[in-house]
Amino acid sequence: MDPWCVRVKNSASCNLLGNGGSFRWEVAVAKERARLSLKPKKHFCNVVVRALPKKNGGGGGDNDSKNDDNLSSPGNNDNASSDSSDGNKSHGTASQKPRHDRDWRSFRALLFAREQAEKAEIKAQSPDGLHKETKPLGSKWAHPIHVPESGCVLVATEKLDGVRTFERTVVLLLRSGTRHPQEGPFGVVINRPLNKKIKHMNPSNLDLATTFADCPLHFGGPLEASIFLLKTGEKAKLPGFEEVIPGLCFGARNTLDEAAALVKKGLLKPQDFRFFVGYAGWQFDQLREEIESEYWYVAACSANLISSSNSSSGLWEEILQLMGGHYSELSRKPKQDL
Repeated sequence: MDPWCVRVKNSASCNLLGNGGSFRWEVAVAKERARLSLKPKKHFCNVVVRALPKKNGGGGGDNDSKNDDNLSSPGNNDNASSDSSDGNKSHGTASQKPRHDRDWRSFRALLFAREQAEKAEIKAQSPDGLHKETKPLGSKWAHPIHVPESGCVLVATEKLDGVRTFERTVVLLLRSGTRHPQEGPFGVVINRPLNKKIKHMNPSNLDLATTFADCPLHFGGPLEASIFLLKTGEKAKLPGFEEVIPGLCFGARNTLDEAAALVKKGLLKPQDFRFFVGYAGWQFDQLREEIESEYWYVAACSANLISSSNSSSGLWEEILQLMGGHYSELSRKPKQDL
């Protein structure tokens, strides 16, 4: 069985707020709507997944979700939109800079930590009037952000407890998307290992059966198509792969040959890859509505949290604890039985 051809049952399609979105899971639609007080939506969208250089922006193409080749063919959309809502267009010139200069998110996290410390100091109103020095930013950090961006994480809230596919998941957003019907946000669940290796799936693809045979598989989401993450570390940007955050890129079926070639040349190791069966996708406004309805917390976090091949079920708790405040309290709550 080729894991890159695994299909998710799609006899019913639903999303967290209605019955016309792109999330698909194997539950009774009527039961889930009653459980979450869902209201219907009018539109349905399939996100077409390709690994393209960042300058090409969106992921448009044929929206027939029943054809695996349409989900991975590099030639189905040569005129992909360059309008990306994350506004990151500096990859070409930034790729040769030192790694610590490229990840501006660490600087933002430091500013956020200082702001929180100042608020705490004002609230405490220390009688000695002394200014307490802000603690240095740790190697692992996470903090909430207001708007989704490429490379952020979506952390499931307690409202998704009981929704088997997404309860207590962490979704790495690979693209923040646009309002184009076929260029919505999409990402992969990064804390659901399947405890299987690619070789256990008897893949028909030669590279999967040999070069990547011992790579572990992860559940990436309920939608069809498979994606892999590759950790590049301090290496310059790799052509043909889209960078999510500095040191981490993603690819799809159409870039599998290039990935295998990098391993055979010794530029990368099989251990640098994580393979995901399925992915999660939304329409642009659909994700905004789900965030506003508090189905997801949006956060930025350090690269070592999301690029580690050891991401597991404990990642959900760890990110919430690093976010602090009421987020940390949620991480200690038992699951709600809905």
